[in-house]
Amino acid sequence: MGTEHANKCIACSITNCKHHCCCADYCSLDHIQIGTHEADPTQKACTDCKSFELKA
Repeated sequence: MGTEHANKCIACSITNCKHHCCCADYCSLDHIQIGTHEADPTQKACTDCKSFELKA
C-alpha cells in the first residue's frame, strides 16, 4: 500500500514519517502500534507511535 491511501481513522501530522499520507494529515497504514517509553505513563508525552519510520 502506498502513502496515497488516507486511513481516516488514524489522524497524523508527522510529515517526516514514511507512512504519512501524501495528500492529507492521516496515516496510510491499516493499523498502528502505540507504546510507551515509561514504566508508568501519566502524560501524552510518555506515549509513542511504534509504527513510525523516518521517511527516506
